[in-house]
Amino acid sequence: MNLNISGKNAFVTGGTRGLGLAAVRSLAREGVNVSYCARSTKSVERIDNELNSLKIKSFGVVSEINNNYSSLETLINTVEDKLGPIDILVNNVGGSLGSDSLINDDLINYENVFDINFWASLKLMKIVSSGMIQRRWGRIINIASIFGRELGGKSSSYMSSKASLIAATKHLAIETANTGITVNSIAPGSIKHDGGSWEKFVRTSESHEVDKFIEDNMPMGEFGKPEPVGDMVAFLSSKLAFTITGACINIDGGQSRSLF
Repeated sequence: MNLNISGKNAFVTGGTRGLGLAAVRSLAREGVNVSYCARSTKSVERIDNELNSLKIKSFGVVSEINNNYSSLETLINTVEDKLGPIDILVNNVGGSLGSDSLINDDLINYENVFDINFWASLKLMKIVSSGMIQRRWGRIINIASIFGRELGGKSSSYMSSKASLIAATKHLAIETANTGITVNSIAPGSIKHDGGSWEKFVRTSESHEVDKFIEDNMPMGEFGKPEPVGDMVAFLSSKLAFTITGACINIDGGQSRSLF
């Protein structure tokens, strides 16, 4: 399917592994020029080399996504100086950082989880959306979680921050609905990929524990894979999805139990 986004410019946070890398690959296959960031020079160089054979502009930036507005502005300026105006923003960086319940965790850990799951994404949305409004076209996709929509896991801060991201996505979508911009979130379930938390769970747990988790939580009988998330990012970025905005789309193999 031709998504008709060849030549658009995308920036993906945390784009060198897992869901972010899947998004980078799916967008690149559609002819989108892509930039991506990661904390490791080695990781960035590896994806740079992978994308060199494609007829697109691509480059990685070694940068840590944080809650500092000025550093995020500098990052976006760096990307746009090399790539051009950002048409597609994919906020993928996130995590639970080993956090726990509100009772058992320190508030500083709560704040740190909100910094990477919510505040950084919110500030990047604010930075890039003004240019998108001026150009009358843009796509923002936020990677949330099914646990931002329903109870799951032990981390209160992770659930709360992902729920906040979904809510902010909806609000910005309505605010920009008549400007040519769409804003959506994707809520993945338990997806296993190299270096991810579910890969670690499988690697460090007894086989019967893994089998029990799958039996209790994964109706399809296996963990999810990153590729469907990447392909959904590409579709939501396309002109075919021009009336989809404010949505939160589950990609979880039926794992979530909520109707809404």
